Amino acid sequence: MKRESFGSRLGFILVSAGCAIGIGNVWKFPYICGAYGGAAFILIYLCFLVILGIPVLVSEFAVGRGSHVSVAKCFDRLAPEGTCWKPLKYIGIIGCYMLMMFYTTVGGWMLYYCFKSLRGDFVGADTEAVTGAFSNMMGDAPTMILWMVIVCVIGFIVCFMGLQNGIEKITKVMMSALLIIMLVLAVHSVMMDGAGEGIKFYLIPDFQKIRDAGLGNVIFAALSQSFFTLSIGIGAMLIFGSYLDKSRSLTGEAVSITVLDTFVALTAGFIIIPACFSYGIQPDAGPSLIFITLPNIFAKMSGGALWGSLFFLFLSFAAISTIIAVFENLIAFNMELFGWNRKKSVLVCAILVILLSLPCVLGFNVWSGIQPLGEGSTIMDLEDFIVSNNLLPLGSLGYLLFCTRKNGWGWDNFIAEANAGAGMKFPKSLRGYVAYGIPAIVIVIYLKGYYDKFVGMGTGVLAGWMIVALALLGFVFYCAFGTRKRKR
Repeated sequence: MKRESFGSRLGFILVSAGCAIGIGNVWKFPYICGAYGGAAFILIYLCFLVILGIPVLVSEFAVGRGSHVSVAKCFDRLAPEGTCWKPLKYIGIIGCYMLMMFYTTVGGWMLYYCFKSLRGDFVGADTEAVTGAFSNMMGDAPTMILWMVIVCVIGFIVCFMGLQNGIEKITKVMMSALLIIMLVLAVHSVMMDGAGEGIKFYLIPDFQKIRDAGLGNVIFAALSQSFFTLSIGIGAMLIFGSYLDKSRSLTGEAVSITVLDTFVALTAGFIIIPACFSYGIQPDAGPSLIFITLPNIFAKMSGGALWGSLFFLFLSFAAISTIIAVFENLIAFNMELFGWNRKKSVLVCAILVILLSLPCVLGFNVWSGIQPLGEGSTIMDLEDFIVSNNLLPLGSLGYLLFCTRKNGWGWDNFIAEANAGAGMKFPKSLRGYVAYGIPAIVIVIYLKGYYDKFVGMGTGVLAGWMIVALALLGFVFYCAFGTRKRKR
């Protein structure tokens, strides 16, 4: 079967950027930016994007284009005989399924709130009513399931239509609309009375905040955000590299995607922070910023129903673009591993993803008593922890080692693939940094993530989880350094 390919370079960039652009760009980036010194944090974050995020993204794209398959088969195709790289594929397969087990629920929230805004539910509502609406949604399992299923159906219908006629075509429209809506919302937000203070808070460096938070914490926050914002490590981006021809070098494409992802994150700050300051609210509410704080602002705002609807439509597009991209990975897994056609793979994946998404939905209501990561945690918290704190960094470490070690794909093959075609070239002189420097940074991110997560739960709990972290890290190193006996 002939492998599908993108119809245009723009299609590849927008689909890949759509995968990277998600909910984290919207509420997390503006919040941590303000909390850690505004423009000073942005500069540190941009530096880490260049020295960490882009090289890992290029390595993932290179493995995809070099193998012409998804993460389910790439190591089988590229790894030398007698090595142990092949089990690394399970990080990508499990990661993509696990991500969709909770991301479809979040996508359902966004679509539901877009519907509620269009219906005018928040017009004239007081703070108690807006807060109650979010609590009621979380406790209403049938409603949550319905909107999760709607998001899944939308995503799989687009994927069923194929790469060019479905994913590329729809994502082009959706991402274009997303960018236009963001610009309209940002202009409206910065024109509000009192928005100037919010712009200062966002863009003027506040070194006192860096001192208060601690320079080490600020640097680590910027490092972590730059790493996780591009969705690298579980093969979600690799699949789109596998659909690429060799007309363009991969570094230039990775830079374009990173710029677009960063533009969305920065613009989200211009939407949220000035609006919060205009109404005397600090933008530090985390997830509730979207579902409680901002609807309260829209309820008081002239034309709030329109602006609220546009805001949640933008959020829905951000979520659905990621969902479609990862669904394509799941569909490709079945097509490559089992030889299924697209129609059968879509049908099986749709049923499987909907069933696998149910624990996350029920974790907020029927199964709210299950608190896997301590008091107050949910099933979603566990799923997010597995993906964000484990599979993304471990998968990225695997790609870096695979692309640089002699018993892996090797530096020469990586450079040849990354630099094939016109455009920006990946510097050959960075071999030592990519082979040793970035892996060391990723390991620090990974272990510190575990430490920060469990340090408050007691020495015994922390020690137990750190053993788990080291065991998982050992799996990656086994894949990279282990050998198997050759078959006679």
